[in-house]
Amino acid sequence: MSLQQTLQVFELFDSAYVDGQQVVDLFAPFPGVSASYKRVSGAKGRTDFVRITIPGAQGRAGGGRAPTLGIIGRLGGIGARPTRTGMVSDADGAVAAVTSALKLAVMQTKGDVLAGDVIVTTHICPDAPTRPHEPVDFMDSPVDDVTMNNNEVVQEVDAILSIDTTKGNRIINHKGFALSPTVKEGYILRVSEDLLRIMEMTTGRPAVTFPVTTQDITPYGNGIYHLNSILQPSTATDVPVVGVAITAESVVPGCGTGASHEVDIAAAAKFAVEVAKEFGRETCHFYDADEYGRLLALYGSLSHLRKRD
Repeated sequence: MSLQQTLQVFELFDSAYVDGQQVVDLFAPFPGVSASYKRVSGAKGRTDFVRITIPGAQGRAGGGRAPTLGIIGRLGGIGARPTRTGMVSDADGAVAAVTSALKLAVMQTKGDVLAGDVIVTTHICPDAPTRPHEPVDFMDSPVDDVTMNNNEVVQEVDAILSIDTTKGNRIINHKGFALSPTVKEGYILRVSEDLLRIMEMTTGRPAVTFPVTTQDITPYGNGIYHLNSILQPSTATDVPVVGVAITAESVVPGCGTGASHEVDIAAAAKFAVEVAKEFGRETCHFYDADEYGRLLALYGSLSHLRKRD
């Protein structure tokens, strides 16, 4: 269970003073884990991008060959000060991602080391701006989406889970979390059977998925409506990306406070940890490589959908 780590990260983030250094300090007691941050300023403020690497027993960081999983906590900001007081709903993705890293770090101290490396990235901004969006306002980011992808989408990974609060819509009416189809180089592929199996195992309930449109996997800033930014990492990488949406039954604005539910965040983090276990030992696949090759042979590349112009 990841609830203890969820509460620990939640309390750390629920502050007007939280920054990247405090996240680095959180992982200081774990000598096998590396954590760093980089402060980046934009037209709308600044944020701290953090990167946490949990090495595996057969991971590439130690010269091994086990595949590496990337976990991204996707968000605009964890707070919207001074217009909103406290942590906003949009912070859930960052909390879940860092929680998964903390759980993996604690596991290592107890002798449970995964086969492959896990690299967790997100950013920490307690005073991000907001912006209009239908049906409810969204959190904005102090930096543009290209900068965000450049700092969160790392080249060393073989697949990515993108965890993002996805409550400001009428598409998903489920409290908990939901999975997207796998997105790879412009193709929206079938939902991974392995990920569905792991979701049902960790939640004890039937799997929940959400629809993805072509618009959602095109880059931000192209003048086209997006559900949210959960699949924006797919525009900056060739590896498969799956969205893990933390969801609600009602429509909740990303800039809403008092709207985070610790148990739902913990469930998403626990799912990410279980995926990391199986991905490193190659018992979890995000897509069928042969079927993807057949699609390319029949219909060609769709990578042009990732272009910004």
